[in-house]
Amino acid sequence: MEKKRLYRTEGPDAKLFGVCGGIAEYFDADPSIVRILWVLAFLCWSVGLWLYLACALILPKKSTIYPTL
Repeated sequence: MEKKRLYRTEGPDAKLFGVCGGIAEYFDADPSIVRILWVLAFLCWSVGLWLYLACALILPKKSTIYPTL
């Protein structure tokens, strides 16, 4: 069994950098819910912006991790 990896999504489903889509796929959740939670984190604590930027820079793209998919 292959270990799950966290990544950024690509293509038409990725809104900005694909961070929320990748997190949603990792936790098997709806990407819209993840995006709403991320916006709430940004509005309430402003830490959401810094975390999103860090994830966008650190997380690899899906095609890098799973090149054959």
